[in-house]
Amino acid sequence: MKPRQGSSSPSPTVPGTVTSCDRRAAEAAYDLVFAGKRVHFIGIGGSGMSGLAQMLRNRGATVMGSDQAWSPLLEQLENLGIHSHVGEPMSVLPSDLDLVVYSAAIKGNHPEMLAASERSIRTLTYAEVLGLAQQQCTSVSIAGTHGKSTTTAMTSWVLLRTGLDPSVIVGATCEQIGGGSRNGAARIPSGHLQGNPGIMVCEACEFNRSFHQHRPTVAVINNVEADHLDCYANLEAIIQSFREFAGLLPAAEEGGRLLIAHEGAHRREVCSDLSCAVSTWGFSPSADYQVAYDAKAQRVGILQDGMWIAQWTNQMPGDHNALNSAAAAITAHWLGADWDAIAEALCEFRGLDRRSQLKGIRTLASGGSVRVFDDYAHHPTECEKTLRALRASERPRRLICVFQPHQASRTRHLLGEFATSFSNADIVLVPDIYFSRDSENDKQRVSSSDLVERLRERGTDARHHHPFEAINRELESLCEDGDLVVTMGAGPVYKIAESYLGAELRAPLDWVKNVRSA
Repeated sequence: MKPRQGSSSPSPTVPGTVTSCDRRAAEAAYDLVFAGKRVHFIGIGGSGMSGLAQMLRNRGATVMGSDQAWSPLLEQLENLGIHSHVGEPMSVLPSDLDLVVYSAAIKGNHPEMLAASERSIRTLTYAEVLGLAQQQCTSVSIAGTHGKSTTTAMTSWVLLRTGLDPSVIVGATCEQIGGGSRNGAARIPSGHLQGNPGIMVCEACEFNRSFHQHRPTVAVINNVEADHLDCYANLEAIIQSFREFAGLLPAAEEGGRLLIAHEGAHRREVCSDLSCAVSTWGFSPSADYQVAYDAKAQRVGILQDGMWIAQWTNQMPGDHNALNSAAAAITAHWLGADWDAIAEALCEFRGLDRRSQLKGIRTLASGGSVRVFDDYAHHPTECEKTLRALRASERPRRLICVFQPHQASRTRHLLGEFATSFSNADIVLVPDIYFSRDSENDKQRVSSSDLVERLRERGTDARHHHPFEAINRELESLCEDGDLVVTMGAGPVYKIAESYLGAELRAPLDWVKNVRSA
């Protein structure tokens, strides 16, 4: 299997997608050499951005960055010699910069973007630079509305554990792979691809069609559903976007392979006219790789042509994680890992931050205890599957969910779906919506109270509380021995779990002061 060499022809343009002009601009930068370059990251504290910053540093670049607030990721970067400006954006950038990299959340009128323009400094998106980095690798891009981070982390762990030494960029922190990123071997060290350019495993996000900038050799599509409706007109536009992503894969004779879910990924529409090899996986006996799952034992297996090829026990509960782990197993096998070694590695995978993560156990004054979990779920399907898996695996007396809606547009467009997603919770506490990329008009069109009302109409015990301190007071009076609390959402709702456990995260003030003055 060989990675794609040079630039690829752009896939057909449809209204609202990345244009051929945009693509040519990105491809014109493919000769960019990171070694010896000075690179500034705007929004460096994000999981993907911080990982890419570390990767460029290890490829010989001098890397610096900026972000709005202190975080553990910034501290980690500081310890590696990557300095960050924290606080208000800088109005002036160093004159000797070669490149400015910016995250999807950064707008063109950001002061540091304007400063780069004034100095004629090249600017590229995170996804564009990631695509450049993939060009020298046997690259794996893992996409889907749900499960991207988990599948990316699982795949990375299996490849690491089986000696294939991958480079990794994942949008979450996974302790077993060293955080959210790692730099692996320049050449694949073993297996049937030994000697080929080293493996690079990346999460591929469909927001703003950024995954169109990837240059994968192998790709996974977990599922395709309506989401990010602030940048997609409808589900049909999302399906078309995934089809374009799949079209980036090289032809089968050049090593291009796609693994797509047999159910739930609109595979017929996505896979039409592809030149790469395509395989499916799922619970259906019609899938190329059939997945079996025993929920009680959390035992997962894969059959091919009716024959067992691998079995393991998942530590992460739920049928969705059974499918995630199976995708990781199949992808790792394609890249040269042995089935027995794959199964052993998956038995050892403990999970990643904010994915059904046990944050701690709160001891009550009565002597009882409450288990406290945290999860990143912010889409109706994710909420439903996570709650169902927690109830089945943990068997709590009561399941209390603290759900913070993420984005007004998502909440408004999917309000009906959200109302049906919390049936496995006994009580749902809802703080105000976490607004992200929302216009003032969007903010006025929906509120958390609208969601609470819909939940109550379906018989769910739902309550709206604001601010976070009010929810913590509610938890103090509400929780009893045997209860399970899960904080859920893509915003800062995890702070409620930390505060309830008495472990509120605080920045070291002297460190922040030093960074700001640097």
